[in-house]
Amino acid sequence: MADRVAVDIGGTFTDVVLETGGRTVTTKVLTTHAEPAAGVVHGLQDVLARAGTKATDVGVVLHGTTLATNALIERRGARTALVTTEGHRDVIEMAFENRFEQYDVNIDRPRPLVPRRWRLTVAERMNAAGDVLTPLEAGDVEALVPRLAADAIESVAVGFLHGYANPAHEETVASVLGRELPDVAVTLASAVCPEIREFERFSTACANAYVKPLMSRYLADLNERLEGMGVECPFLMMTSGGGLTSLNAAREFPIRLVESGPAGGAILAAQMATELSLDRVVSLDMGGTTAKICLIDDGTPQYSRAFEVDRSYRFKKGSGLPVRIPVIEMVEIGAGGGSIASVDKLGRIAVGPQSAGSEPGPACYGRGGDGATVTDADVILGRLDPARFAGGTMTLDTQAAARALQHGVGEPWRGRDCPIADAAAAVAEVVDENMASATRAHAAEWGKDAAGRTLIAFGGAAPIHAARIAEKLGLDAVLVPPSAGVGSAMGFLAAPVAFEVVRSRYLRLSEFDPGLVDAVMADMRREAHEIVDAIAPGRLTELRRAYMRYLGQGYEIAVDVPADPTTENMRDAFDAAYEQLYGRLIPRLDVEVLSWTLTLRGEEPHVPAIKLDAAVAQDAMSGRILRSALRAGDRIDGPSTIIEDQTSTVVPQGFSARLDEAGNIWLGRTT
Repeated sequence: MADRVAVDIGGTFTDVVLETGGRTVTTKVLTTHAEPAAGVVHGLQDVLARAGTKATDVGVVLHGTTLATNALIERRGARTALVTTEGHRDVIEMAFENRFEQYDVNIDRPRPLVPRRWRLTVAERMNAAGDVLTPLEAGDVEALVPRLAADAIESVAVGFLHGYANPAHEETVASVLGRELPDVAVTLASAVCPEIREFERFSTACANAYVKPLMSRYLADLNERLEGMGVECPFLMMTSGGGLTSLNAAREFPIRLVESGPAGGAILAAQMATELSLDRVVSLDMGGTTAKICLIDDGTPQYSRAFEVDRSYRFKKGSGLPVRIPVIEMVEIGAGGGSIASVDKLGRIAVGPQSAGSEPGPACYGRGGDGATVTDADVILGRLDPARFAGGTMTLDTQAAARALQHGVGEPWRGRDCPIADAAAAVAEVVDENMASATRAHAAEWGKDAAGRTLIAFGGAAPIHAARIAEKLGLDAVLVPPSAGVGSAMGFLAAPVAFEVVRSRYLRLSEFDPGLVDAVMADMRREAHEIVDAIAPGRLTELRRAYMRYLGQGYEIAVDVPADPTTENMRDAFDAAYEQLYGRLIPRLDVEVLSWTLTLRGEEPHVPAIKLDAAVAQDAMSGRILRSALRAGDRIDGPSTIIEDQTSTVVPQGFSARLDEAGNIWLGRTT
C-alpha cells in the first residue's frame, strides 16, 4: 500500500503525519505565515527522513488548513467587489437588522468584507420561482468593467435576488467578466450557496470571493513544491463538512475549507468513539490558537449548514460573518496555548481571544514574544518539558515565560510580590473554565447534556488541560489517543471522499409532490457525481436531508429524507427530529421544506492501528514519564506528566492514567 501524508496548517503549528508500512511518523513545525507551503515542505522532509522513505513513495496527500479562516479574520484577502441587483447593494451591511447583544449601546457589528464603494448594481430581477421579471442587459455589465479595472479589483462576487432559483443572470455576468477581465476571479452566489435568504447567500459569496485568489495561489504553490520534491500523486483537501474533495473543487469553493482542520479532529474522535463503543463523547481539540469542542453521539458528530467566521463579541452568536456551507457543528473559542492573558481594570484575569501565534509566539519560544500565554503558564507549572517540546526541535525558555507572566499577570493582579506559580495557576484555571463553560453552553444550545460523556482530548495543548476540564464538567473518563498532538491530521487519514450539494425548492407536506423531490435529488446527484467520481470511483453512499420547519417559523431543522419519501414518512421523520431537539411537537400545524441537500460519500479508508516506537527508559525528572516507555496495562497515579513528542498528558492529584492495548491513555478519577 502506498504511503499517505496528512498535513494540517494551524495558526501556530503545521502538523505532518506520514503513514507508511502500518506505522505513523509525525512532526510539528512552526507555521510559516508569509509562505505557508514552506512549512509544509519542511515538515514533510522531516517525516520522510525519519521514516527512511522517499517522496516518490507517497500515494496521496490529504490537506486541511486554517489559511482561509485567518485571511477572513485578519482581513488579508483580495480586493473584492460585489455585483448585485439594483437597490440591494447594502444587504450585506444591513444583515439581519437585529442586535445580537440587546443591551450593549456600543455594540460593534462585523465589518463587511466588501466596502460600499465596491458594491455595484445592475438592473435585473427574478421572482422566487426563477421567472425573469426584469431582463439583464449585457451592456449594463460591460459598463462596470472600467470601474473594476480602475480600482484594481482582484475578485468579484455576483449575487442576485432569487439567483438560487435561476442562475442565468449571474452566469451572464460571469461570462462578460471572464471575457473582459480574465485575470479577475469570479464567484457566483448561485454556485457557492444556492439557497434562500439573500444576506447569508451574499455573505457566503463575498467570503468565497475574498479568499479565492489567496487560496488558489497557495494551493498552486504547494502543489508545485510537492511535485518538485517528487510527490506526484492525488492531492485532496479536507472540507469543513468532514469529507475530502479535489484540488480543483477546493480552488473554486475555498470557503468550504474554513473549518477543515477542526473537522479532521472531529472525524478522529468519531472514529475512536465507534471503535471503542462510546455512545456519548465530547471532543476537545486545543491547539496553539483556539480550542474546538464537538459533541459526538453514536459515533456521529453533529452537522450544520451555518457557520460564523470571526465572532468579535465574546464569541457570541450573531457577532460574526455568516457563511452557509456544510460544516461539522462545533464551538470554537480563543483558548489555545498561544492565547494571551491579561488583567482588566477590575483585577480580573482574562485569557484570549488574542493569540501570540507562531510569530513571535509565546515568550517561552524565545522568538521575541512578550505576552503572558497559556503555554508560558504550563511551562512554569512543570507541565511541559522544556527540552522535549515539539519533539525536541525547540527548547523552551523558562525564564522568559516567568518574566512575561510576572509582567503581564502577576504584577497587575497582585503586585510585584505575587508568586509566579500563583499567576501561572490562575491563567490555567481561567482558560480551563472558559473551555468548560463553552462546552456546557454548546451542549445546552443543542438540547444536550455534557455530563456522562467521555472526553477525547487531542491537539498540542488539550491533553495538558483535559483532566481539569473533565473535573469541572463532572466527567469520569478522559481518552488521549496515540499521536494526540497531531490529532486533526490523523483524522484526515480516516476521512472519506465526500461532497454535499444544496438546493432551495419550497414544498409543503400538505401539498407533497414526489416528482419535485425526485427532480431535485437527480439534479444534485449529477452535480455531486461530477466531483466525487473523479477522485473516488467505486461504491458511493448517499445521504439526503430536508431542511424543514413548522409553517410560519423562522428557521429549519435538518431531517433525513426517507428512501421513498411520502407525506406520512416525511412528517414522521420531522416529528422525531423536532421532538428530540425541542422536547415537544405542535399538533395540526402544516410543515414546509425550504432546502434539500444530497451528499455523496466514498468508502471510509482503513486506518491501521498506530504502532508505538520501541520503549525507552523512564525520564529521570521526578513525576515525568515518557509515553513510549509505557505498556498496555501500566498505571500511573497523579500527580504526574506523561511526555511525548507533540504534547504532554497531565495526570493531576486525584486521577490515574492507564494504557490500553491500542496505546490510548485513559484518565480516570481515584477520589
